[in-house]
Amino acid sequence: MTKLSLVVTEKREEGTTKAIDLLDFNPVKGKKVILKPNFNTADPPPASTSIETLRALIIKLQEMYARSITLAERSGPVNTHECLEQKGIYNLAEELDFEIVNLAEVPLEDYILLKPEQSNWDNGFLFAKIYHEAECIVETCCLKTHQAGGHFTLSLKSAVGMVPRRNLDGNAYMKEMHDSPKTRSMIAEINSVFNPALIVLDGVTAFVDGGPARGTLKDANVIVAGTDRIAIDAVGVAILRILGTTSEVSEGSIFDQEQIARAVELKLGISSPEELEIITDSVESAELVEKIIQELHK
Repeated sequence: MTKLSLVVTEKREEGTTKAIDLLDFNPVKGKKVILKPNFNTADPPPASTSIETLRALIIKLQEMYARSITLAERSGPVNTHECLEQKGIYNLAEELDFEIVNLAEVPLEDYILLKPEQSNWDNGFLFAKIYHEAECIVETCCLKTHQAGGHFTLSLKSAVGMVPRRNLDGNAYMKEMHDSPKTRSMIAEINSVFNPALIVLDGVTAFVDGGPARGTLKDANVIVAGTDRIAIDAVGVAILRILGTTSEVSEGSIFDQEQIARAVELKLGISSPEELEIITDSVESAELVEKIIQELHK
């Protein structure tokens, strides 16, 4: 049985800490943590990771005795350095004493070419060595739809930032992915080459259409945490459906959504809602969980 925690809250910092505490385990103690945020652009959350959520997560990881923390990210389409600067990440790094690796500036030698079996990528994909060799990976993602082929961008889609924009021949990976009828499967396939130790989904606000940088904003007031990307994304899709979202995200069974279905084929996590337990801390949270479970079983 896979466990997720869910906290209904308007307060990102408090909710992040509480959601991690509810899991009642420590996968980061004594380990070098590589931290993956969502910084496609510097737009306000849920377009990008909230500085409040990131601060709370880093402080909590330090309290959990992580040996070190390195934030590694590639933005796109904007310049990564400018994005991190606009978000205040360099200042935060000085304040909280963590490292930053700009994946858009490292040489291609710092990526490894991976070719998963039966992949929809033409010739595999380059993948950041810092994540491939990581002792411990922690992700924080947002709750939103995606107006391009992904349909939604939660924990699985976050992995796209671990792949460079261009391959060794100068061809654009993002064009290959976005032009493919198998975009959503290709997203899932990136996830087959690593395993996160902890994921925090910030759903205090959500885009229920558009995305990733602009969309119709709704207050979802929820933080979800766990280790299973399929479970996190299935719950995220359920919440989007409860809020009212796009036809692409709303149609069919949640586990038939292509990103999730391909991830299930790759055995990246749970394969059905029966394998999921959601831990809560309040009556209000439990009421939302009931609605989520109903969506997961449709």
